[in-house]
Amino acid sequence: MPRDPLTRNDPVAGAYPASWYAASAEVSDPRAPLRGSHRADVAIVGAGYTGLWAAKVLAEAGLKPVVLEAHRVGWGASGRNGGQVGTGFNWDQRKLESRMGQGAARAVWDIAEAGKRQLRDFCAAHAPEARYLPGVAHGEYSPAEARDTREAAEHLARHYGYDAIEVMDRDRFRSLIRSPLYVGGVLDRGAGHVHPLRYALALARSAERAGAVIHEGSTVLGIDKGTPAVLRTAAGELRADHVILAGNGYMPDLDPQVAARVMPINSFIGATEPLGNRWTDILAEDIAVADSKFVVNYYRFSEDRRFLFGGRESYGLGFPRDIAGPLRQRLATLFPQLAGVRIEHVWGGTLGITMTRLPLLLRVAPNILSGGGFSGHGVALAGIAGRAMAEAILGQAGRFDALALLPTPRFPGGAVARAPLLTLAMTWYALRDRLGV
Repeated sequence: MPRDPLTRNDPVAGAYPASWYAASAEVSDPRAPLRGSHRADVAIVGAGYTGLWAAKVLAEAGLKPVVLEAHRVGWGASGRNGGQVGTGFNWDQRKLESRMGQGAARAVWDIAEAGKRQLRDFCAAHAPEARYLPGVAHGEYSPAEARDTREAAEHLARHYGYDAIEVMDRDRFRSLIRSPLYVGGVLDRGAGHVHPLRYALALARSAERAGAVIHEGSTVLGIDKGTPAVLRTAAGELRADHVILAGNGYMPDLDPQVAARVMPINSFIGATEPLGNRWTDILAEDIAVADSKFVVNYYRFSEDRRFLFGGRESYGLGFPRDIAGPLRQRLATLFPQLAGVRIEHVWGGTLGITMTRLPLLLRVAPNILSGGGFSGHGVALAGIAGRAMAEAILGQAGRFDALALLPTPRFPGGAVARAPLLTLAMTWYALRDRLGV
């Protein structure tokens, strides 16, 4: 059987990529794959944040959820991402209000805030090793961007009571983020950052303690819709009353409705050698940072003071041969004081994006729900989406229905034409980034 094109970049199937996250996490022995014929109340495809939170909630409610993971728990974006626990969505609340109305926009805001609380509370109680820390800054490159960010923060404080954001002028921001390029920005102390793989591993253990079953090495090859639905793997089949599709960027073709709205793209991260006390030459506080580039730069420090820096673009399914070179160039441009620092780890991963960069929650059949397309904003949103889908199966669909109202149209041409069209669009925006327009 030909290999899934989205896993062509990982040299050993079913093994964690050689990232700093994998090197600094305690990984358990592999779980057994699905073999033979089995029955479940709910079948969940994907053991990332979405699938694991759904499994945990369902098991705690007394149902029997079974999770089918193609590789390992947290193997995909959930174990490879930048670790930033952001506030809200990729659209600010003013834009959501203009598109959805104030009531619907307020509903999804409250859900996103619940997603952050869910993660913080879980890490405090069950995953201190994930090292959740507060604080995410956002840097701006132009006065117009800085003004818009300030107005967005003022809107949140005035209309949502969210006063965790400090607006900074150029001098104050550069004293916090020691790059010569930013003209201002904000610091959101209601957001934070976390070791993403340790969080996913702890979440899997918690779901299993509640009664969920997780099968690794169990790629779902197809789903026969019906009641029950039948999920087929290479070595077995699972019949379930309900199905949750939680593969995100690693589930491109399992359902055509999802494939037409969610596009897989790659992102890359490098980890430098440990910098010791030099880390304060970059950041004045142990926070995470993102900026206003369309191909966003995002970064933070690890517990051993490695600089974790992501932010290069790639438009094909295959990883480029040289991941480190362009990352090093972007890093030295943003922080000249880091020129020549050795990069010891580089890795990439695939995330799912939508046309609007808003999450897609979709009922693809009466008993099949899908959640994905978190577009780089999934550390908190993926988890609360998993809870929302579990609640819908339990008969409480309020959060699922609210999130399903987020505008997520099909890509032009659907699944067939989405890749070339998106490549053209992203190439244009990347060029704008380079030109500073």
